Amino acid sequence: MPVKSKPSSRPDPAEPRVTHVAIIGAGAGGSALLTVLAPDPLVRIVGVAEIDPKAPGLRLAKRYGIPVTRNFRDLLSAEEVDLIIDVTGNPAVEDALFELDRVGVTVVRGTSAKFMWQLIEARVRSNAETKRHLKKFQELSKLYEKEAGSAVTGERSRIACEIHDGLVQTLAGINLKLDLCRELIFSDPTRSFELLSDAKAQLKTAIDESRQVIFNLRPLYFESMELVPALKNYLKSYETQSHIRTELVWSGDEAAMAPTTKIVLFRIMQEALSNVQKHAKADRATITLAVVESRIKGAIEDNGIGFDVEAMSQDPTKWQSFGLKGIHERARLVGGTARVESRKGQGTRVLVDIPITPEEERRRGADQGPDRR
Repeated sequence: MPVKSKPSSRPDPAEPRVTHVAIIGAGAGGSALLTVLAPDPLVRIVGVAEIDPKAPGLRLAKRYGIPVTRNFRDLLSAEEVDLIIDVTGNPAVEDALFELDRVGVTVVRGTSAKFMWQLIEARVRSNAETKRHLKKFQELSKLYEKEAGSAVTGERSRIACEIHDGLVQTLAGINLKLDLCRELIFSDPTRSFELLSDAKAQLKTAIDESRQVIFNLRPLYFESMELVPALKNYLKSYETQSHIRTELVWSGDEAAMAPTTKIVLFRIMQEALSNVQKHAKADRATITLAVVESRIKGAIEDNGIGFDVEAMSQDPTKWQSFGLKGIHERARLVGGTARVESRKGQGTRVLVDIPITPEEERRRGADQGPDRR
């Protein structure tokens, strides 16, 4: 039975125009299109054509109450249709669409249709990945509430800024390009295709940014809470992004550190290295960590341009924006101290000194067993 659109009353000029879309094919391509277009208030899908009763897109069509037909020609004769999208790759369907001559109807088929649904499918996957990432973020929030106490608020603010300034801005740009693409798909298909290409490139950037955010959220291996392997892994990613060579020098027994101390140290190193990348104009950074007697000593040193520490400390805004306030607060959270040494033209050193608590000493002694002399 042919698919017919319900007769519509005269449109209100003040209301946005709804685009009536027919989709031929309910496989992977049709499913991707339905996932994005069906909930859109500015799109009305007049029907879906599919001969395979097990096609995944048919379940979506049923959920949204979209008419389904086995004969694609029913969609070609629908009373009200603005756009026909063929994602079947079937030569017979393409030939029929090529011969279609209807005023006011735009046809997207072949390579253009495939590119469109693949881009949309990638966007759907990205959204799913973002949801998984948010779930991980919720799990980490619980960890920080347990391990870091008052540091949770600062960590959440920093992470929120990372997501807002990077990932969210990129996704917003993709969304704007897709909206513009939809507006131009009838009047300027070439420009619309260019916008789709730009959006696809931005989507790849968004995926990379989301992966980096997740790594920043989960710095340590939860199973063993190992600091040194986590730092080595982070430095590999850091070198790739910043093009700054790094060296990690470690000595002592990591088992002497409590999980809270390891998280604090990692965040201090991360913040200091972020400053090196943003402000130092350096090409090399050295990270030193050592367990000496009953203390943990760390240093992050770069060969950058340096700055006037005294002048910086007199400006609270700069002191905070450069992350120096956060470094000091994190060190104090575990009973330690942090200080910055720098001079213009002579690089910068961030020095950290954290005591090992009696509980950590007892745990280290238990791990090492009795003294065998």
